Amino acid sequence: MLGITDLSTYLVGLALIILLPGPNSLYVVSVAARRGPRVAYRAAAGVLCGDTVLMTLSAGGVASLLQTSPVLFAIVKFAGAGYLTWLAVGMLRGAWALWRGRETRKAAGSDGASEAPKEAVERPFRRALVVSLLNPKAILFFISFFVQFVDPAYAHPVLSFLTLGAWAQLFSFTYLSVLIFSGTFLAATFRRRKRLTAGLSAGAGAAFLGFAAKLSLASAS
Repeated sequence: MLGITDLSTYLVGLALIILLPGPNSLYVVSVAARRGPRVAYRAAAGVLCGDTVLMTLSAGGVASLLQTSPVLFAIVKFAGAGYLTWLAVGMLRGAWALWRGRETRKAAGSDGASEAPKEAVERPFRRALVVSLLNPKAILFFISFFVQFVDPAYAHPVLSFLTLGAWAQLFSFTYLSVLIFSGTFLAATFRRRKRLTAGLSAGAGAAFLGFAAKLSLASAS
């Protein structure tokens, strides 16, 4: 069908891959826990848009360019690692502020008024989009994974890539939706336990530092 071979195996592999924790899913659940599902879906939209761009670039041959140009790969790789580090530092600083009770004192003075500027500064859609785009390994993954399920004799391979990409986006949207409402439930459960929230935020920041280190050590092969 549409030049796709062994669709069932592809779907099983896709589900397992999407379930692996990564910076995108971790950021979405973090936004859900802090800001609620409405804002979290903006981050999810950024992830889906970023993945769509990467899939399109993969089908267009950018993956081959990254593999043959170590300098270009290094530039994108370290830019992505730097951005993840910057996000991690922001999470750790927020965790420290919560631990020291600064957020509580600010809320007492301004009540809900501080929420608007916070949203304007964070811009979840843009952050999630940038995290997705600054990941050269994702481009390489998409083309190396998709190509295994495309019939080389099929006359229109672009349709095969589009279909495989559509399945990937459907699985990703479903998984992110589960994470968003799980994060919202956790936020409602631990809303008054500021130090626990700080600990979770610090853990997320540490995980982002790990992602940055892993990306900086990645190779194109």
